[in-house]
Amino acid sequence: MRNFAAYYFFMESIKVHDKTFVPYLEDTEIQEIVKETALKIYEDYKDKVPVFIGVLNGVIMFFSDLLKYYPGECEIAFIQMSSYVGTESTGIVYQKMELTKDVKERHIILVEDIVDTGNTVESLFKYFKETQRPKSVKLASFLLKPEVYKKDFKLDYIGKEIPNKFVLGYGLDYDELGRNLPNLYQLEEGKINE
Repeated sequence: MRNFAAYYFFMESIKVHDKTFVPYLEDTEIQEIVKETALKIYEDYKDKVPVFIGVLNGVIMFFSDLLKYYPGECEIAFIQMSSYVGTESTGIVYQKMELTKDVKERHIILVEDIVDTGNTVESLFKYFKETQRPKSVKLASFLLKPEVYKKDFKLDYIGKEIPNKFVLGYGLDYDELGRNLPNLYQLEEGKINE
């Protein structure tokens, strides 16, 4: 098993804090997923100038790559929400940072790193409907855990569906480490309760 500093050169298991993570998706596969997602969005927005709103912090790498592959005009903004402590969702979503742009009467695309329970999505839709009044709201997420998603909100653009396992890398963290990993890792089986 390699240590955290060696992740760039080999797709092997890594240890972050007290947990071991195994390889799941390599950067080349991630980039194909992101490019395909960006082009699907462009098909719906090629005659508009949407505002992509990144939901910080985990979305940072997906957001950046999505914009690189998006061939049309667009604007960007950010908002920060949180519900995780360690590897578990608390079920309580709170807003940590205000929206950075006025989006009233604009077409917006909320950009998430991962959707699992859907609690954050529900909070976001409520927030935008009640306080921002955009012309339209759609959601794009790099990952979806369909086994645990129980909300009625439509998820418009999903990069990849994954099993209900904790993932790390490509913007997603475990207690603030691992966001800068270019590949995606899953928590090793049987290690969730270490």
